Amino acid sequence: MPEAASPPPLLPPPASASSPAASVLRTRRRRRAWRRPRGLLCWGALVAFFFLMNWWMFSRLQDPATRPRFRLRRHPPRATNSSLSTLEEVNATEKGKRPHPVMLTRLLALAAHALAEVDNRPEPKDLWKEPINATLWKPCSDQRDWEASGNISSSEGTNGYIIISANGGINQQRVAICNAVTISRLLNATLVIPKFLYSNVWLDKSQFRDIYQEDYFIKYLKPDIRIVKELPLELQSLDLEAIGSLVNDTDVMKEAKPSIYVKKILPILLKNRVVHFVGFGNRLSFDPIPFQLQRLRCRCNFHALRFVHKIQETGALLVERLHGHMPHLSPLQDNLLGHFAGKSVPGGNRNGSSKYLAVHLRFEIDMVAYSMCYFGGGKDEEEELEMYRQIHFPALTEIKRTTKLPSAAFLRSEGKCPLAPEEAVLMLAAIGFKRRTSIYIAGAEIYGGGRRMAAISRLYPALVTKETLLSPSELEPFRNFSSQLAALDFIACASADAFAMTDPGSQFSSLVQGYRMYYGGGDLPTLRPNKRRLASILVKNATIEWKEFETRVNKLIQQTKQVHERPIARSIFRHPRCPECMCRTDN
Repeated sequence: MPEAASPPPLLPPPASASSPAASVLRTRRRRRAWRRPRGLLCWGALVAFFFLMNWWMFSRLQDPATRPRFRLRRHPPRATNSSLSTLEEVNATEKGKRPHPVMLTRLLALAAHALAEVDNRPEPKDLWKEPINATLWKPCSDQRDWEASGNISSSEGTNGYIIISANGGINQQRVAICNAVTISRLLNATLVIPKFLYSNVWLDKSQFRDIYQEDYFIKYLKPDIRIVKELPLELQSLDLEAIGSLVNDTDVMKEAKPSIYVKKILPILLKNRVVHFVGFGNRLSFDPIPFQLQRLRCRCNFHALRFVHKIQETGALLVERLHGHMPHLSPLQDNLLGHFAGKSVPGGNRNGSSKYLAVHLRFEIDMVAYSMCYFGGGKDEEEELEMYRQIHFPALTEIKRTTKLPSAAFLRSEGKCPLAPEEAVLMLAAIGFKRRTSIYIAGAEIYGGGRRMAAISRLYPALVTKETLLSPSELEPFRNFSSQLAALDFIACASADAFAMTDPGSQFSSLVQGYRMYYGGGDLPTLRPNKRRLASILVKNATIEWKEFETRVNKLIQQTKQVHERPIARSIFRHPRCPECMCRTDN
Protein backbone atom coordinates (compact mmCIF):
# COMPACT_ATOMS: atom_id res chain seq x y z
CA MET A 1 0.00 0.00 0.00
CA PRO A 2 1.30 3.45 -0.74
CA GLU A 3 2.31 5.60 2.19
CA ALA A 4 -0.24 8.05 3.63
CA ALA A 5 0.39 11.67 2.71
CA SER A 6 2.24 13.52 5.43
CA PRO A 7 0.29 16.23 7.21
CA PRO A 8 1.11 19.90 6.42
CA PRO A 9 3.80 21.37 8.60
CA LEU A 10 2.54 22.81 11.88
CA LEU A 11 3.39 26.22 13.36
CA PRO A 12 6.47 26.04 15.50
CA PRO A 13 5.74 25.26 19.13
CA PRO A 14 5.50 28.27 21.40
CA ALA A 15 8.75 29.33 22.94
CA SER A 16 9.22 28.95 26.63
CA ALA A 17 8.58 31.97 28.82
CA SER A 18 12.24 32.34 29.54
CA SER A 19 13.49 32.09 25.94
CA PRO A 20 14.73 35.16 23.96
CA ALA A 21 12.02 34.60 21.33
CA ALA A 22 9.29 34.97 23.95
CA SER A 23 10.80 38.21 25.11
CA VAL A 24 10.78 39.66 21.58
CA LEU A 25 7.21 38.54 21.06
CA ARG A 26 6.06 40.27 24.26
CA THR A 27 7.81 43.52 23.20
CA ARG A 28 6.08 43.49 19.81
CA ARG A 29 2.70 42.92 21.41
CA ARG A 30 3.22 45.79 23.83
CA ARG A 31 4.15 48.13 20.93
CA ARG A 32 1.09 47.13 18.92
CA ALA A 33 -1.10 47.61 21.99
CA TRP A 34 0.35 51.14 22.46
CA ARG A 35 -0.02 52.17 18.81
CA ARG A 36 -3.78 51.53 18.78
CA PRO A 37 -4.76 54.09 21.46
CA ARG A 38 -2.12 56.53 20.23
CA GLY A 39 -3.65 56.47 16.71
CA LEU A 40 -7.10 56.93 18.17
CA LEU A 41 -5.83 59.84 20.21
CA CYS A 42 -4.35 61.48 17.07
CA TRP A 43 -7.63 61.13 15.14
CA GLY A 44 -9.53 62.44 18.13
CA ALA A 45 -7.23 65.45 18.35
CA LEU A 46 -7.74 66.22 14.64
CA VAL A 47 -11.54 66.03 14.97
CA ALA A 48 -11.42 68.21 18.08
CA PHE A 49 -9.23 70.74 16.25
CA PHE A 50 -11.70 70.85 13.34
CA PHE A 51 -14.65 71.56 15.66
CA LEU A 52 -12.57 74.07 17.61
CA MET A 53 -11.80 75.98 14.39
CA ASN A 54 -15.47 75.95 13.41
CA TRP A 55 -16.42 77.25 16.86
CA TRP A 56 -13.80 79.98 16.56
CA MET A 57 -15.12 81.07 13.14
CA PHE A 58 -18.69 81.13 14.41
CA SER A 59 -17.66 83.21 17.41
CA ARG A 60 -15.71 85.65 15.24
CA LEU A 61 -18.64 86.07 12.88
CA GLN A 62 -21.05 86.72 15.75
CA ASP A 63 -18.76 88.62 18.10
CA PRO A 64 -20.55 91.93 18.79
CA ALA A 65 -17.30 93.58 19.73
CA THR A 66 -15.67 92.98 16.38
CA ARG A 67 -15.69 95.97 14.07
CA PRO A 68 -14.70 96.34 10.45
CA ARG A 69 -11.84 98.68 9.86
CA PHE A 70 -14.14 101.35 8.44
CA ARG A 71 -16.93 103.06 10.31
CA LEU A 72 -20.53 102.50 9.29
CA ARG A 73 -23.00 104.89 10.86
CA ARG A 74 -25.93 103.06 12.35
CA HIS A 75 -28.38 105.91 12.46
CA PRO A 76 -29.73 108.13 9.71
CA PRO A 77 -28.85 111.84 9.86
CA ARG A 78 -30.72 113.88 12.45
CA ALA A 79 -33.75 115.70 11.15
CA THR A 80 -33.87 119.37 12.05
CA ASN A 81 -37.63 119.71 11.77
CA SER A 82 -38.75 116.59 13.56
CA SER A 83 -38.72 115.94 17.28
CA LEU A 84 -38.50 112.18 16.83
CA SER A 85 -37.04 111.16 13.49
CA THR A 86 -33.82 109.21 13.99
CA LEU A 87 -33.25 105.67 15.13
CA GLU A 88 -31.28 106.91 18.12
CA GLU A 89 -34.20 109.06 19.26
CA VAL A 90 -36.69 106.29 18.61
CA ASN A 91 -34.61 103.88 20.68
CA ALA A 92 -33.41 106.08 23.53
CA THR A 93 -33.07 103.09 25.84
CA GLU A 94 -30.86 101.21 23.42
CA LYS A 95 -28.01 100.66 25.92
CA GLY A 96 -27.99 97.17 27.29
CA LYS A 97 -29.79 95.64 24.32
CA ARG A 98 -28.49 92.51 22.71
CA PRO A 99 -26.87 93.22 19.33
CA HIS A 100 -28.38 91.98 16.11
CA PRO A 101 -27.16 88.39 15.67
CA VAL A 102 -25.58 87.24 12.44
CA MET A 103 -27.77 85.01 10.28
CA LEU A 104 -26.64 81.93 8.34
CA THR A 105 -23.59 81.21 10.51
CA ARG A 106 -23.16 77.65 9.21
CA LEU A 107 -22.95 78.76 5.58
CA LEU A 108 -20.67 81.63 6.55
CA ALA A 109 -18.26 79.18 8.20
CA LEU A 110 -18.31 77.00 5.08
CA ALA A 111 -17.65 80.09 2.97
CA ALA A 112 -14.65 80.96 5.16
CA HIS A 113 -13.18 77.48 4.62
CA ALA A 114 -13.85 77.67 0.88
CA LEU A 115 -12.21 81.08 0.53
CA ALA A 116 -9.11 79.84 2.38
CA GLU A 117 -8.84 76.82 0.07
CA VAL A 118 -9.30 78.60 -3.28
CA ASP A 119 -7.12 81.63 -2.58
CA ASN A 120 -4.37 80.42 -4.93
CA ARG A 121 -6.66 79.05 -7.65
CA PRO A 122 -7.54 81.08 -10.77
CA GLU A 123 -10.80 83.02 -10.69
CA PRO A 124 -13.69 82.08 -13.01
CA LYS A 125 -12.99 83.47 -16.50
CA ASP A 126 -16.24 85.43 -16.75
CA LEU A 127 -16.11 86.94 -13.25
CA TRP A 128 -14.97 90.35 -14.51
CA LYS A 129 -16.59 90.19 -17.99
CA GLU A 130 -20.02 90.40 -19.56
CA PRO A 131 -21.10 87.78 -22.10
CA ILE A 132 -19.41 88.22 -25.49
CA ASN A 133 -22.58 89.39 -27.26
CA ALA A 134 -22.68 92.47 -25.00
CA THR A 135 -20.05 94.00 -27.29
CA LEU A 136 -22.61 94.11 -30.13
CA TRP A 137 -24.42 97.06 -28.50
CA LYS A 138 -22.95 100.58 -28.79
CA PRO A 139 -24.22 103.95 -27.47
CA CYS A 140 -26.07 106.03 -30.05
CA SER A 141 -28.65 108.17 -28.20
CA ASP A 142 -26.53 111.26 -28.94
CA GLN A 143 -27.70 111.05 -32.58
CA ARG A 144 -30.58 113.41 -33.48
CA ASP A 145 -33.03 113.01 -36.32
CA TRP A 146 -36.06 115.14 -35.45
CA GLU A 147 -36.90 115.76 -39.12
CA ALA A 148 -37.75 112.08 -39.51
CA SER A 149 -40.42 112.29 -36.79
CA GLY A 150 -43.01 114.69 -38.04
CA ASN A 151 -45.46 113.97 -35.22
CA ILE A 152 -43.25 115.62 -32.59
CA SER A 153 -43.47 119.36 -31.85
CA SER A 154 -40.57 121.69 -32.60
CA SER A 155 -38.02 122.74 -29.97
CA GLU A 156 -38.86 126.47 -29.96
CA GLY A 157 -40.73 126.24 -26.65
CA THR A 158 -43.39 128.73 -27.72
CA ASN A 159 -46.35 127.12 -25.94
CA GLY A 160 -45.27 128.23 -22.46
CA TYR A 161 -43.02 127.26 -19.57
CA ILE A 162 -42.69 124.04 -17.58
CA ILE A 163 -41.42 124.05 -14.01
CA ILE A 164 -40.74 120.90 -12.03
CA SER A 165 -39.98 120.49 -8.33
CA ALA A 166 -38.54 116.98 -8.09
CA ASN A 167 -38.79 115.01 -4.87
CA GLY A 168 -36.79 112.10 -3.45
CA GLY A 169 -33.03 111.63 -3.55
CA ILE A 170 -30.56 112.20 -6.35
CA ASN A 171 -31.68 109.10 -8.25
CA GLN A 172 -35.41 109.94 -8.25
CA GLN A 173 -34.55 113.53 -9.15
CA ARG A 174 -32.45 112.39 -12.11
CA VAL A 175 -35.34 110.37 -13.54
CA ALA A 176 -37.70 113.35 -13.03
CA ILE A 177 -35.30 115.66 -14.92
CA CYS A 178 -35.14 113.31 -17.92
CA ASN A 179 -38.92 112.98 -17.99
CA ALA A 180 -39.38 116.76 -17.75
CA VAL A 181 -37.04 117.27 -20.72
CA THR A 182 -39.10 114.79 -22.73
CA ILE A 183 -42.45 116.37 -21.79
CA SER A 184 -41.11 119.82 -22.67
CA ARG A 185 -40.28 118.62 -26.18
CA LEU A 186 -43.62 116.85 -26.49
CA LEU A 187 -45.59 120.00 -25.55
CA ASN A 188 -43.26 122.48 -27.33
CA ALA A 189 -42.61 124.18 -24.00
CA THR A 190 -39.59 125.93 -22.49
CA LEU A 191 -38.13 124.10 -19.49
CA VAL A 192 -37.06 126.05 -16.43
CA ILE A 193 -34.00 124.53 -14.71
CA PRO A 194 -35.50 121.93 -12.34
CA LYS A 195 -35.76 122.56 -8.61
CA PHE A 196 -35.26 119.92 -5.92
CA LEU A 197 -37.63 119.62 -2.96
CA TYR A 198 -36.14 119.32 0.51
CA SER A 199 -36.77 115.85 1.97
CA ASN A 200 -37.02 114.92 5.65
CA VAL A 201 -35.41 111.61 4.70
CA TRP A 202 -32.46 112.85 2.61
CA LEU A 203 -31.92 116.11 4.55
CA ASP A 204 -30.13 117.77 1.65
CA LYS A 205 -30.66 121.35 0.46
CA SER A 206 -28.68 120.83 -2.77
CA GLN A 207 -30.18 122.27 -5.94
CA PHE A 208 -29.52 121.44 -9.60
CA ARG A 209 -26.48 123.73 -9.86
CA ASP A 210 -24.89 122.06 -6.78
CA ILE A 211 -24.86 118.64 -8.48
CA TYR A 212 -25.01 119.15 -12.27
CA GLN A 213 -23.40 121.61 -14.64
CA GLU A 214 -26.21 124.02 -15.58
CA ASP A 215 -24.58 125.65 -18.60
CA TYR A 216 -23.51 122.33 -20.09
CA PHE A 217 -27.04 120.95 -19.61
CA ILE A 218 -28.60 123.95 -21.38
CA LYS A 219 -26.09 123.98 -24.22
CA TYR A 220 -26.11 120.22 -24.88
CA LEU A 221 -29.91 120.04 -25.13
CA LYS A 222 -30.29 123.27 -27.13
CA PRO A 223 -31.04 121.37 -30.39
CA ASP A 224 -33.81 119.50 -28.54
CA ILE A 225 -35.56 121.97 -26.23
CA ARG A 226 -35.26 125.51 -24.96
CA ILE A 227 -34.07 125.76 -21.33
CA VAL A 228 -33.91 128.88 -19.12
CA LYS A 229 -32.71 129.39 -15.56
CA GLU A 230 -35.85 131.17 -14.32
CA LEU A 231 -39.32 132.26 -15.35
CA PRO A 232 -39.83 135.64 -17.08
CA LEU A 233 -40.59 138.43 -14.60
CA GLU A 234 -44.20 138.79 -15.70
CA LEU A 235 -44.90 135.15 -14.76
CA GLN A 236 -43.03 135.01 -11.47
CA SER A 237 -45.78 136.78 -9.52
CA LEU A 238 -48.57 134.41 -10.63
CA ASP A 239 -50.36 132.31 -8.02
CA LEU A 240 -50.04 129.04 -9.91
CA GLU A 241 -52.28 127.09 -7.55
CA ALA A 242 -55.04 129.68 -7.83
CA ILE A 243 -55.03 129.67 -11.62
CA GLY A 244 -54.89 125.85 -11.82
CA SER A 245 -51.32 125.52 -13.07
CA LEU A 246 -50.06 123.49 -10.11
CA VAL A 247 -50.01 119.77 -11.02
CA ASN A 248 -49.34 117.17 -8.30
CA ASP A 249 -48.55 113.49 -8.68
CA THR A 250 -52.17 112.73 -7.83
CA ASP A 251 -53.24 114.67 -10.92
CA VAL A 252 -51.18 112.53 -13.31
CA MET A 253 -51.16 108.74 -13.07
CA LYS A 254 -47.92 106.85 -12.64
CA GLU A 255 -46.19 106.13 -15.98
CA ALA A 256 -48.78 108.09 -17.93
CA LYS A 257 -48.76 107.88 -21.72
CA PRO A 258 -47.70 110.94 -23.74
CA SER A 259 -51.29 111.32 -24.95
CA ILE A 260 -52.38 112.06 -21.35
CA TYR A 261 -50.08 115.09 -21.27
CA VAL A 262 -51.35 116.32 -24.61
CA LYS A 263 -54.94 115.94 -23.48
CA LYS A 264 -54.76 117.21 -19.87
CA ILE A 265 -51.64 119.40 -19.55
CA LEU A 266 -51.34 121.13 -22.92
CA PRO A 267 -54.65 123.05 -22.53
CA ILE A 268 -53.49 124.39 -19.13
CA LEU A 269 -50.15 125.38 -20.63
CA LEU A 270 -51.76 127.23 -23.56
CA LYS A 271 -54.19 129.02 -21.23
CA ASN A 272 -51.84 130.06 -18.40
CA ARG A 273 -48.45 129.96 -20.20
CA VAL A 274 -46.94 128.02 -17.30
CA VAL A 275 -47.38 124.62 -15.61
CA HIS A 276 -45.66 123.60 -12.37
CA PHE A 277 -45.22 119.84 -11.75
CA VAL A 278 -44.70 119.10 -8.04
CA GLY A 279 -43.14 115.74 -7.24
CA PHE A 280 -43.04 114.37 -10.76
CA GLY A 281 -41.65 110.93 -10.00
CA ASN A 282 -42.20 108.15 -12.52
CA ARG A 283 -44.91 110.08 -14.33
CA LEU A 284 -44.04 109.14 -17.92
CA SER A 285 -44.42 105.70 -19.44
CA PHE A 286 -41.62 103.84 -21.19
CA ASP A 287 -43.96 102.34 -23.79
CA PRO A 288 -45.68 103.30 -25.97
CA ILE A 289 -43.69 106.43 -26.70
CA PRO A 290 -42.44 107.92 -30.00
CA PHE A 291 -38.93 106.79 -30.98
CA GLN A 292 -37.25 110.21 -30.87
CA LEU A 293 -38.83 111.12 -27.51
CA GLN A 294 -37.46 107.91 -26.03
CA ARG A 295 -34.07 108.69 -27.53
CA LEU A 296 -34.20 112.20 -26.05
CA ARG A 297 -34.83 110.73 -22.60
CA CYS A 298 -31.77 108.49 -23.04
CA ARG A 299 -29.73 111.42 -24.34
CA CYS A 300 -30.57 113.49 -21.29
CA ASN A 301 -29.60 110.74 -18.82
CA PHE A 302 -26.42 109.48 -20.47
CA HIS A 303 -25.06 112.67 -22.06
CA ALA A 304 -26.62 115.93 -20.84
CA LEU A 305 -26.33 115.45 -17.07
CA ARG A 306 -22.72 115.95 -15.95
CA PHE A 307 -21.60 116.39 -12.37
CA VAL A 308 -20.12 119.70 -11.27
CA HIS A 309 -16.32 119.99 -11.19
CA LYS A 310 -16.16 119.63 -7.39
CA ILE A 311 -17.81 116.20 -7.60
CA GLN A 312 -15.82 115.17 -10.69
CA GLU A 313 -12.48 116.01 -9.10
CA THR A 314 -13.17 114.10 -5.88
CA GLY A 315 -14.70 111.25 -7.89
CA ALA A 316 -11.49 111.03 -9.92
CA LEU A 317 -9.55 110.86 -6.67
CA LEU A 318 -11.74 107.97 -5.49
CA VAL A 319 -11.36 106.02 -8.73
CA GLU A 320 -7.59 106.49 -8.82
CA ARG A 321 -7.19 105.26 -5.25
CA LEU A 322 -9.44 102.28 -5.91
CA HIS A 323 -7.61 101.22 -9.07
CA GLY A 324 -4.16 102.13 -7.81
CA HIS A 325 -3.76 104.28 -10.92
CA MET A 326 -5.86 106.58 -13.05
CA PRO A 327 -7.75 104.36 -15.55
CA HIS A 328 -7.42 104.95 -19.27
CA LEU A 329 -9.65 107.61 -20.76
CA SER A 330 -12.95 106.16 -21.98
CA PRO A 331 -16.42 107.50 -22.86
CA LEU A 332 -17.59 106.49 -19.37
CA GLN A 333 -14.74 108.27 -17.59
CA ASP A 334 -15.16 111.32 -19.82
CA ASN A 335 -18.84 111.53 -18.91
CA LEU A 336 -18.36 110.98 -15.18
CA LEU A 337 -15.10 112.84 -14.60
CA GLY A 338 -14.87 115.41 -17.41
CA HIS A 339 -11.43 116.97 -17.82
CA PHE A 340 -10.27 115.20 -14.60
CA ALA A 341 -10.44 111.85 -16.45
CA GLY A 342 -7.23 110.29 -17.66
CA LYS A 343 -4.88 112.43 -15.59
CA SER A 344 -3.42 111.87 -12.16
CA VAL A 345 -5.07 113.73 -9.30
CA PRO A 346 -2.95 115.14 -6.44
CA GLY A 347 -3.09 112.75 -3.49
CA GLY A 348 -4.16 109.76 -5.58
CA ASN A 349 -2.69 106.27 -6.00
CA ARG A 350 -2.95 105.06 -2.40
CA ASN A 351 -4.33 101.59 -3.07
CA GLY A 352 -2.28 98.96 -4.90
CA SER A 353 -5.28 97.04 -6.26
CA SER A 354 -5.77 96.99 -10.02
CA LYS A 355 -9.37 95.69 -9.95
CA TYR A 356 -12.17 96.30 -7.52
CA LEU A 357 -15.72 95.18 -6.95
CA ALA A 358 -18.36 97.74 -5.92
CA VAL A 359 -21.31 96.57 -3.81
CA HIS A 360 -24.45 98.55 -3.09
CA LEU A 361 -25.88 97.25 0.18
CA ARG A 362 -29.49 98.48 0.26
CA PHE A 363 -29.93 97.75 3.95
CA GLU A 364 -30.77 101.09 5.53
CA ILE A 365 -33.21 101.39 8.43
CA ASP A 366 -36.00 102.79 6.23
CA MET A 367 -35.66 99.94 3.72
CA VAL A 368 -35.57 97.29 6.44
CA ALA A 369 -38.57 98.73 8.31
CA TYR A 370 -40.69 99.23 5.21
CA SER A 371 -40.04 95.68 3.97
CA MET A 372 -41.88 94.14 6.97
CA CYS A 373 -39.28 91.35 6.93
CA TYR A 374 -37.46 89.66 9.82
CA PHE A 375 -33.66 89.59 10.07
CA GLY A 376 -32.97 87.40 13.07
CA GLY A 377 -32.97 90.10 15.77
CA GLY A 378 -35.77 88.65 17.87
CA LYS A 379 -38.26 90.74 19.83
CA ASP A 380 -35.84 93.67 20.17
CA GLU A 381 -35.59 94.02 16.39
CA GLU A 382 -39.34 93.74 15.90
CA GLU A 383 -40.06 96.44 18.48
CA GLU A 384 -37.37 98.72 17.12
CA LEU A 385 -38.63 98.49 13.54
CA GLU A 386 -42.26 98.85 14.59
CA MET A 387 -41.44 102.07 16.45
CA TYR A 388 -39.65 103.39 13.35
CA ARG A 389 -42.69 102.54 11.17
CA GLN A 390 -45.05 104.39 13.49
CA ILE A 391 -43.00 107.57 13.04
CA HIS A 392 -41.93 107.37 9.39
CA PHE A 393 -44.57 105.10 7.79
CA PRO A 394 -47.84 105.75 9.68
CA ALA A 395 -49.92 104.58 6.73
CA LEU A 396 -48.12 101.25 6.75
CA THR A 397 -48.67 100.94 10.49
CA GLU A 398 -52.39 101.56 10.00
CA ILE A 399 -52.60 98.97 7.22
CA LYS A 400 -50.82 96.48 9.47
CA ARG A 401 -53.31 97.18 12.26
CA THR A 402 -56.42 96.74 10.10
CA THR A 403 -55.31 94.18 7.51
CA LYS A 404 -53.76 90.74 7.73
CA LEU A 405 -50.45 91.09 5.93
CA PRO A 406 -48.25 88.27 4.55
CA SER A 407 -45.89 86.71 7.07
CA ALA A 408 -42.21 87.64 7.15
CA ALA A 409 -41.33 84.09 6.05
CA PHE A 410 -43.64 84.37 3.03
CA LEU A 411 -42.19 87.76 2.07
CA ARG A 412 -38.69 86.30 2.19
CA SER A 413 -39.66 83.27 0.10
CA GLU A 414 -41.12 85.62 -2.53
CA GLY A 415 -37.91 87.67 -2.73
CA LYS A 416 -39.50 90.75 -1.16
CA CYS A 417 -36.84 91.23 1.53
CA PRO A 418 -33.65 93.27 1.08
CA LEU A 419 -30.51 91.16 1.27
CA ALA A 420 -28.72 91.41 4.61
CA PRO A 421 -24.92 91.80 4.46
CA GLU A 422 -24.56 88.12 5.41
CA GLU A 423 -26.64 87.04 2.41
CA ALA A 424 -24.75 89.38 0.08
CA VAL A 425 -21.32 88.11 1.13
CA LEU A 426 -22.39 84.48 0.65
CA MET A 427 -23.39 85.33 -2.91
CA LEU A 428 -19.99 86.95 -3.58
CA ALA A 429 -18.08 83.99 -2.14
CA ALA A 430 -20.15 81.47 -4.10
CA ILE A 431 -19.55 83.08 -7.50
CA GLY A 432 -15.79 83.13 -7.04
CA PHE A 433 -14.54 86.44 -5.66
CA LYS A 434 -11.38 85.71 -3.67
CA ARG A 435 -10.77 86.75 -0.10
CA ARG A 436 -8.21 89.37 -1.14
CA THR A 437 -10.64 91.10 -3.55
CA SER A 438 -10.81 94.84 -3.02
CA ILE A 439 -14.46 95.74 -2.34
CA TYR A 440 -15.98 99.23 -2.32
CA ILE A 441 -19.15 99.51 -0.21
CA ALA A 442 -21.53 102.20 -1.46
CA GLY A 443 -23.45 104.07 1.23
CA ALA A 444 -22.90 103.89 4.96
CA GLU A 445 -26.31 103.79 6.62
CA ILE A 446 -26.30 100.03 7.26
CA TYR A 447 -28.95 98.89 9.75
CA GLY A 448 -27.09 97.29 12.65
CA GLY A 449 -23.87 99.16 11.82
CA GLY A 450 -20.49 97.51 12.33
CA ARG A 451 -22.01 94.49 14.08
CA ARG A 452 -24.11 93.71 11.04
CA MET A 453 -21.06 94.15 8.81
CA ALA A 454 -18.88 91.78 10.88
CA ALA A 455 -19.46 88.77 8.60
CA ILE A 456 -18.59 90.50 5.33
CA SER A 457 -15.57 92.28 6.84
CA ARG A 458 -14.19 88.97 8.17
CA LEU A 459 -14.57 87.13 4.88
CA TYR A 460 -13.40 90.08 2.76
CA PRO A 461 -11.08 92.25 4.87
CA ALA A 462 -10.14 94.56 1.97
CA LEU A 463 -13.33 96.63 2.37
CA VAL A 464 -13.28 100.35 1.74
CA THR A 465 -15.77 103.22 1.54
CA LYS A 466 -15.47 106.83 0.48
CA GLU A 467 -15.05 107.65 4.17
CA THR A 468 -11.94 105.45 4.42
CA LEU A 469 -10.46 106.42 1.05
CA LEU A 470 -10.88 110.16 1.46
CA SER A 471 -9.44 112.28 4.23
CA PRO A 472 -11.71 114.39 6.48
CA SER A 473 -10.60 117.54 4.65
CA GLU A 474 -11.38 115.96 1.26
CA LEU A 475 -14.86 114.98 2.47
CA GLU A 476 -15.58 118.26 4.21
CA PRO A 477 -17.13 120.05 1.16
CA PHE A 478 -19.74 117.26 0.94
CA ARG A 479 -20.73 116.88 4.57
CA ASN A 480 -24.47 117.31 5.22
CA PHE A 481 -25.15 116.92 1.47
CA SER A 482 -26.37 113.35 1.06
CA SER A 483 -27.09 113.76 -2.66
CA GLN A 484 -23.55 114.94 -3.39
CA LEU A 485 -22.15 112.05 -1.36
CA ALA A 486 -24.41 109.73 -3.34
CA ALA A 487 -22.92 111.19 -6.55
CA LEU A 488 -19.45 110.10 -5.35
CA ASP A 489 -20.81 106.59 -4.73
CA PHE A 490 -22.36 106.66 -8.20
CA ILE A 491 -18.99 107.44 -9.80
CA ALA A 492 -17.19 104.72 -7.80
CA CYS A 493 -19.83 102.09 -8.60
CA ALA A 494 -20.20 102.96 -12.29
CA SER A 495 -16.41 102.87 -12.72
CA ALA A 496 -15.91 99.54 -10.91
CA ASP A 497 -14.55 96.48 -12.70
CA ALA A 498 -17.60 94.61 -11.40
CA PHE A 499 -20.74 95.87 -9.64
CA ALA A 500 -23.02 93.84 -7.38
CA MET A 501 -26.46 95.04 -6.37
CA THR A 502 -28.40 93.51 -3.49
CA ASP A 503 -31.79 95.00 -4.41
CA PRO A 504 -32.63 95.00 -8.15
CA GLY A 505 -35.49 97.40 -7.39
CA SER A 506 -33.19 100.13 -6.04
CA GLN A 507 -33.21 103.29 -8.15
CA PHE A 508 -29.49 103.83 -7.44
CA SER A 509 -28.57 100.32 -8.55
CA SER A 510 -30.78 100.66 -11.63
CA LEU A 511 -29.09 103.87 -12.77
CA VAL A 512 -25.59 102.46 -12.14
CA GLN A 513 -26.47 99.28 -14.04
CA GLY A 514 -27.78 101.32 -16.98
CA TYR A 515 -24.64 103.47 -17.10
CA ARG A 516 -22.39 100.40 -17.08
CA MET A 517 -24.49 98.77 -19.78
CA TYR A 518 -24.51 101.90 -21.94
CA TYR A 519 -20.80 102.74 -21.71
CA GLY A 520 -19.27 99.38 -20.73
CA GLY A 521 -18.66 97.80 -24.12
CA GLY A 522 -18.98 94.35 -22.54
CA ASP A 523 -16.27 95.00 -19.93
CA LEU A 524 -18.38 96.16 -16.98
CA PRO A 525 -20.48 93.27 -15.62
CA THR A 526 -23.30 93.81 -13.13
CA LEU A 527 -24.42 91.06 -10.76
CA ARG A 528 -28.19 91.08 -10.23
CA PRO A 529 -29.44 88.37 -7.84
CA ASN A 530 -32.87 86.85 -8.28
CA LYS A 531 -33.88 87.31 -4.63
CA ARG A 532 -36.70 84.80 -4.79
CA ARG A 533 -34.49 82.00 -6.07
CA LEU A 534 -31.67 83.00 -3.75
CA ALA A 535 -34.05 82.79 -0.79
CA SER A 536 -35.00 79.23 -1.79
CA ILE A 537 -31.30 78.31 -1.60
CA LEU A 538 -30.48 80.15 1.62
CA VAL A 539 -33.39 78.55 3.45
CA LYS A 540 -31.41 75.27 3.29
CA ASN A 541 -28.64 76.81 5.42
CA ALA A 542 -28.73 73.92 7.95
CA THR A 543 -28.18 71.12 5.43
CA ILE A 544 -26.86 72.33 2.07
CA GLU A 545 -23.19 71.62 1.30
CA TRP A 546 -20.94 74.35 -0.06
CA LYS A 547 -20.40 72.77 -3.49
CA GLU A 548 -24.13 72.55 -4.11
CA PHE A 549 -24.60 76.09 -2.81
CA GLU A 550 -21.90 77.36 -5.20
CA THR A 551 -23.43 75.57 -8.16
CA ARG A 552 -26.95 76.84 -7.55
CA VAL A 553 -25.94 80.44 -6.86
CA ASN A 554 -23.70 80.54 -9.95
CA LYS A 555 -26.55 79.25 -12.09
CA LEU A 556 -28.98 81.96 -10.99
CA ILE A 557 -26.35 84.72 -11.43
CA GLN A 558 -25.43 83.50 -14.92
CA GLN A 559 -29.08 83.68 -15.93
CA THR A 560 -29.31 87.32 -14.89
CA LYS A 561 -26.12 88.18 -16.84
CA GLN A 562 -27.67 87.19 -20.15
CA VAL A 563 -27.68 89.93 -22.81
CA HIS A 564 -31.05 90.75 -24.32
CA GLU A 565 -32.93 93.72 -25.73
CA ARG A 566 -34.97 95.82 -23.30
CA PRO A 567 -38.35 94.18 -22.65
CA ILE A 568 -41.42 96.27 -23.42
CA ALA A 569 -42.38 98.73 -20.66
CA ARG A 570 -39.09 98.23 -18.79
CA SER A 571 -37.01 101.24 -17.74
CA ILE A 572 -34.56 102.61 -20.30
CA PHE A 573 -32.50 103.93 -17.39
CA ARG A 574 -31.96 100.35 -16.25
CA HIS A 575 -32.04 98.60 -19.66
CA PRO A 576 -30.76 100.96 -22.37
CA ARG A 577 -30.16 98.09 -24.82
CA CYS A 578 -32.87 99.15 -27.25
CA PRO A 579 -32.74 100.88 -30.68
CA GLU A 580 -33.68 104.25 -29.19
CA CYS A 581 -30.62 104.30 -26.90
CA MET A 582 -28.10 101.81 -28.26
CA CYS A 583 -27.44 100.40 -31.72
CA ARG A 584 -26.46 96.87 -32.66
CA THR A 585 -23.24 96.69 -34.68
CA ASP A 586 -24.25 93.44 -36.41
CA ASN A 587 -27.30 94.98 -38.12
